[in-house]
Amino acid sequence: MKSLEELRRLRETLQQDMLARNGDGNPRIIVGMGTCGIAAGAREVMQAIMQQVRERNITVTISQTGCIGMCEKEPLMDVQLPGKGRITYGHVTPKDVESIIVQHVINGQIVEDLVVARLEEGEGQ
Repeated sequence: MKSLEELRRLRETLQQDMLARNGDGNPRIIVGMGTCGIAAGAREVMQAIMQQVRERNITVTISQTGCIGMCEKEPLMDVQLPGKGRITYGHVTPKDVESIIVQHVINGQIVEDLVVARLEEGEGQ
C-alpha cells in the first residue's frame, strides 16, 4: 500500500466480496443447531423462523451452525442485516421469533432484551 486511496479501493473490493459470500446482500439468520441447541429447542425456533419468512414473504438467507460455546444461552439465533454487525439473540423461543423478524429483520430495530452478543461489521467475518 502506498496511499490511502489504494487502501480505500481494497476495502471496497473486500466489502463487495463479503456481500457476495453472505447471500447476495440479503439479511442473514443463523440458528445454532448443535446438540445443545437442539436440546434447548432450536428445531422449534427454526420452524418458527421458516413459518414467519413464508407468511411475510420476505427474502432472507437462513442457515444453521453447530455449537459456538454459549450452551447456557441456547437456543441462539443470529441476525445480520446487509452492511450491519451480527446480533446474537439468546434463550430464543418460538414466540420470540415473530418480534425478532418484525422488529429487527424487517424494521432494523434490535430487540435489546434478547441480545447476548454483538459482532460489529468487519470483526471476525
